Amino acid sequence: MAKNAEKDPKKKAYDASSITVLEGLEPVRKRPGMYIGTTGPDGLHHLIWEIFDNARDEAMGGHASDIEVALLPDGYVRVADNGRGIPVGIHPKTKVSALETIMTTLHAGGKFGGEDSGYKVSGGLHGVGASVVNALSVHTMVTVHKEGGIHVQEYKIGKPLGKVKKIGTTKQSGTIVKFKPDAEIFKEGIEWNWDKIVSHLRQQAYLVKGVRISVIDARALASVSDEDCFYLRELKGFEAPSLTFYFEGGLKSLVAFYNRHQEPAHKNIFYIDREQDGVAVEVAFQYVDDITPRITAFANNTYNSEGGTHITGFKTALTRSLNTYGRNANILKEKDENFTGDDVLEGITAVVSVKLPEIQFEGQTKSKLGSVEAQGAVATVFGEALGAFLEENPDDARAIINKVLLALKARKAAKAAKDSVLRKGALEGMTLPGKLADCQTKSAEEGELFIVEGDSAGGSSKQGRDRRTQAILPLRGKILNVERARIDRMLASVEIRALVIAMGTAIGDVFDISKLRYHKIIIATDADVDGAHIRTLLLTLLYRHFRPIIEGGFVYIAQPPLYKITKGKAVAYAYSDKEKEEVLKELGVAASEVSENPLEGEDAVPEEEVVATTKKPTKANIQRYKGLGEMNPSELWETTMDPARRVLKRVNVEDAEAADRIFDILMGSDVASRKSFIQSNAKLANLDV
Repeated sequence: MAKNAEKDPKKKAYDASSITVLEGLEPVRKRPGMYIGTTGPDGLHHLIWEIFDNARDEAMGGHASDIEVALLPDGYVRVADNGRGIPVGIHPKTKVSALETIMTTLHAGGKFGGEDSGYKVSGGLHGVGASVVNALSVHTMVTVHKEGGIHVQEYKIGKPLGKVKKIGTTKQSGTIVKFKPDAEIFKEGIEWNWDKIVSHLRQQAYLVKGVRISVIDARALASVSDEDCFYLRELKGFEAPSLTFYFEGGLKSLVAFYNRHQEPAHKNIFYIDREQDGVAVEVAFQYVDDITPRITAFANNTYNSEGGTHITGFKTALTRSLNTYGRNANILKEKDENFTGDDVLEGITAVVSVKLPEIQFEGQTKSKLGSVEAQGAVATVFGEALGAFLEENPDDARAIINKVLLALKARKAAKAAKDSVLRKGALEGMTLPGKLADCQTKSAEEGELFIVEGDSAGGSSKQGRDRRTQAILPLRGKILNVERARIDRMLASVEIRALVIAMGTAIGDVFDISKLRYHKIIIATDADVDGAHIRTLLLTLLYRHFRPIIEGGFVYIAQPPLYKITKGKAVAYAYSDKEKEEVLKELGVAASEVSENPLEGEDAVPEEEVVATTKKPTKANIQRYKGLGEMNPSELWETTMDPARRVLKRVNVEDAEAADRIFDILMGSDVASRKSFIQSNAKLANLDV
């Protein structure tokens, strides 16, 4: 084969000339996802985190007390700190300034030399943060206050526009980085999410005790001078949203913040901050009256969404310590089985933070800690401290053990109920629910499951569907709110049990996403308050017990039209009032001249009687839909089910922590918090009255 290939003139030889060498920061622009995870909104905000992490590392080393993040006009972001300032002298190896080296060279930084560099611990050990941000920005300007001088250098798409210049004198010290992301890279748009930024910076303020972190939204201002930095919020006449975070309590305060909408199961929050074999371990936790575990992990103050070795050590020590105490206190009887890892995690809110001199992450975005020494350090420090806490706080200890004992009993009851459902399915040859109208295809990739509201919508959708790929599961009424319901109670619900069996994944510890029977789970409820409530209940069920299905991108929400507009032989559907007005305009009918059908159900005026009064001989008719059951099968197909014309919204979880909090507030038992949330967000609601 090789011999023939060499003789084929059309085939280019694979030799040294075939190797492409990307210089400088070209690899970042060529494959940005490798460095920031994605070029969507998460990757865009990751640019802020990278620059902020450098300022935060200065604070962690005791060199900075204030950090400011400002959103500026025209898409710019500015991050400032009052740390030591990036060195501006000539680097001995690169022969250019250290500032230029850091900003234009991958894997260059002051965090590789251990304590000699002044960074005992750091979250930015990959050494790519500032240079990656620079490469992905159309304009970057770095201002350094250091050793009495103000030094500035500007860059365009990662390349210097000139040498470092000294532009003045100063009594301050610190670094100011201002950048504007490149819209050619971030094609979804340069839209900064204020709530996302505030949430991240608040979290960081808890993690770095005694450091003041400010965030300012100055986007609405005509312009902001670069001289305004340090503490723009204090300028006379400055009117823009700003927040400042400063906490002394560390992770103990963070757990209290996370649990502000929860009912604690015990009074005292556990807290330990101790070093073991060079690894600083900080842990705080408290159980609440809930069944969902919430564990947040950090390594060198970098959030680890996928956990890692430190969480493994935490879970091991927690399970072992509670079993030991439960046996010694005779709360766990001889006949009782040991607590499992799932038992001890039920209802816990915990934050685990470790700081290591040499740190290893799995992946550039640092979502999972891989440092092996963290596991042993956390297990030892946390295990010893928890044992002492339980002995010294007997009331808290008993409340915790009783909480976990309840979880153990509930697990056994849930397993019996779950096994009953699965066993029933097996005995019936995995017979699917009778109300399910299944599709013909056995390919999960092709299969779609429409969850519809009521028998009326079920009847229309069953007649209008594509039987080969589309299955219909009608639900009667509103399903159980599962926010605080255990699996045994959930599976007692006929509607939930039908949905679990229809999806095919099972539930709980035997959940298996590979057995998902449909790769599109489509929630199709009516466009009214009841429909929205049913949709929320279904999303609560899926988020709490089938979250991998959401994370896998398999859950969708159907968008049926609100109006059917006809004029002569022309038929159009509108999915909003704005779209209705556009359709009427295209048909030559003024919206003010149209009278709509305001009724629904049996009292509705027939479509042909809803007539617009216009000067033209051809009249426009509008039908207002309230529910899917009002559509005949052909209408339902062409508007909501036909893959070529329908509108579906994919459900995703961009911020799991925020989603978790919203479900707690809206679906939990804290009435005061729910009322406050509704009052605060009432103006954002789209009301159909």
